[in-house]
Amino acid sequence: MNKIENWLKEHRITEVECMVSDLTGIARGKIAPTVKFISEKGMRLPESILLQSVTGDYVDDDIYYDLLDPADIDMICKPDENAIYLVPWALEPTAQIIHDTYDKLGNPIDMSPRNLLKKVLKLYADKGWQPLVAPEMEFYLTRRNEDPDLPLQPPIGRSGRQETGRQSFSIDAANEFDPLFEDMYDWCEAQGLDLDTLIHEEGTAQMEINFRHGDPLQLADQVLVFKRTMREAALKHDMTATFMAKPITNEPGSAMHLHQSIIDRETGKNLFSNPDGSMSDLFIHHLGGLQRYIPEVLPLFAPNVNSFRRFLPDTSAPVNVEWGEENRTAGLRVPDSDAQNRRVENRLPGADANPYIAIAASLLCGYLGMISQIPPSPPVKGRAYERRNLQLPLTLESALERMEQCSDVQKYLGEKFCRGYVAVKRVEHENYKRVISSWEREFLLLSV
Repeated sequence: MNKIENWLKEHRITEVECMVSDLTGIARGKIAPTVKFISEKGMRLPESILLQSVTGDYVDDDIYYDLLDPADIDMICKPDENAIYLVPWALEPTAQIIHDTYDKLGNPIDMSPRNLLKKVLKLYADKGWQPLVAPEMEFYLTRRNEDPDLPLQPPIGRSGRQETGRQSFSIDAANEFDPLFEDMYDWCEAQGLDLDTLIHEEGTAQMEINFRHGDPLQLADQVLVFKRTMREAALKHDMTATFMAKPITNEPGSAMHLHQSIIDRETGKNLFSNPDGSMSDLFIHHLGGLQRYIPEVLPLFAPNVNSFRRFLPDTSAPVNVEWGEENRTAGLRVPDSDAQNRRVENRLPGADANPYIAIAASLLCGYLGMISQIPPSPPVKGRAYERRNLQLPLTLESALERMEQCSDVQKYLGEKFCRGYVAVKRVEHENYKRVISSWEREFLLLSV
């Protein structure tokens, strides 16, 4: 705690946002004066927030009381000294500190997304392996929208006009929002986020921020903080930033592409390459594990009903777990690189996925392939969108059923986490089905 106290004093922090990530990726917690935060050395939060849906509802009582203490007890939240960030948009000097969650005996809480990632990283550490990841976050900028029944509209840029058409990689189109991105970069620099490049993506006012490769836990923390930061920067400039997987009809979806590789913890050498620079058996089996298990854990990459709209035909998103070298139509792309930088890009996670959970799931799939020596299919050549051999579940309902039936997922991620996650997603899906859509009113109201 001394390191945290010194940091708070050095930055003259008067207020601390103590936070944990729930299953959706929403930052939940408490805001405390610095003096109180230091004296209490952490916080307590109800366990139940980890079984709370995105709508604020909870799972059915029979599941709730089977997974959690019937007394609705608190979990103990301890600050991580390596997860302290400024809140640059706050009026007073404020810090946000990510906490880890434990029960009263000091055991990590099974339902915690951050603890889930730590569990998977320990599997690698026990083998002497160190995974590295580099997330790529896509998102849309839009006009503010107060009516959820109305479609989202592109924001007004510096020119006073809305963007139209496809502007992939256009520097001028990205520069339309220079004032916003100047604030975003300033705030991210103040927070120590490892941002790399800004790209204008294919969609109208769709952007992408790439992170430098590094430690998976630190980068999951940074993605959580970045999403808050991007939303705040957009609001300051009278816009919104959304990380929905498919926010706009007839526009491309938004992904969280994950580049992943593994180095030897002692030597730092990339284990995906042989000494002669060729693909190693570990790399081949890592690909095999991703192919075998991604369809079993798809709800961890595509957590919402909206997520599956991104996988519709002709949406610029891969709908398979094919792999190929320099092939963006495959779900698993192997970028052209030298031996030390060999990696695989998992293109299936949506921007709406919880970063801790998605990174944990992606690394676990590869790990299972490596320890079980699972061979992949032959690499795909040419366009992979239409290939049917390695397709994914097409709906959230079928994906959740498939995840429930996979014993390996239960074994490594934990039965309690899997049951709780599926239960929360089913509650959300039930709420979704209760809402009558504009499509139904348009085409069924006077026709059936």
